[in-house]
Amino acid sequence: MIATRKLGELTVGAQGLGCMGMSHAYGVRDSDDESIATIHRALDLGVTLLDTANVYGAGVNEQLVGRAVADRRDRVVLATKFGIQWGADGSMSARGDAAYVRQSCDESLSRLGVEHIDLYYQHRVDPDVPIEETWGALSDLVTAGKVRYLGISEAAPTTIRRAHAVHPVTALQSEWSLWTRDLEAEVVPTCRELGIGIVPFSPLGRGFLTGAITSTAELPADDIRRRLPRFSDGNFDRNLTIVDALRAMADEKGVTAGQLALAWVQSRGADVVPIPGTKRRTYLEQNVGAVDIELTAEDLARIEAAAPPEAIAGARYPEALARAAGK
Repeated sequence: MIATRKLGELTVGAQGLGCMGMSHAYGVRDSDDESIATIHRALDLGVTLLDTANVYGAGVNEQLVGRAVADRRDRVVLATKFGIQWGADGSMSARGDAAYVRQSCDESLSRLGVEHIDLYYQHRVDPDVPIEETWGALSDLVTAGKVRYLGISEAAPTTIRRAHAVHPVTALQSEWSLWTRDLEAEVVPTCRELGIGIVPFSPLGRGFLTGAITSTAELPADDIRRRLPRFSDGNFDRNLTIVDALRAMADEKGVTAGQLALAWVQSRGADVVPIPGTKRRTYLEQNVGAVDIELTAEDLARIEAAAPPEAIAGARYPEALARAAGK
């Protein structure tokens, strides 16, 4: 069993499980049986934080997670989200009015088949609705017993402070990995000042840092990564040199490149609980193995020298998606 960590007042396993890829974004959907078996194995290993959202597979992912935990609800810290809306052209927008907050929560509770959500995130901040309105509605959900703790995703420091003034923010979920370090300068210090835990998503660079992806052509036609600048021609090959360096260091330690990259994220602090995503038990067990990897100061220095932020080629998102991030 892996150790536990604290997100604010919420105790969870030191690593969580991102469930999005079981139903959404990364191409052909695998067997639900294997996805459910992966969730069950995660719980057996001490991975208690399961992460989903109402937009993953248009609600299908919440239904899947709900089925997986139905007979073991007391072992799970169940996290879901509201606030993202997709346009017909693939653009992303945010909605955060009070009526929508209440509606989204009730719909998620129904799909998950549970009486309460343990950690409910605002997935993206609506620039047209005061954060105080959104968080007032969220606070009411806590009072009503529908939600236990509140979180926010991809938010800027000022927004985090304003939300926290309405109701305590338990966790911030944002992308954080060796190739995405934007939040280190201001967001992480803000969270630590306020006692907010940090939940990095895509800690393996959407699978890139594992070294398992050697060409964008390998990805399914509907895989979201085909639209991301870091996976585009030119950028892909430049970024692959970073993975090659990580793999060489990983070989020295007898671990995989992905485990080394995950161990780096785990080393960022006791208030950090990454949620690598997978839909297969084999990869889950590899990911969980990273929790026990000890990195020396020399290891950390070598890892960061191999993957300096300025060496990463390409933006995180194309413009259509970038506009809705980090408000």
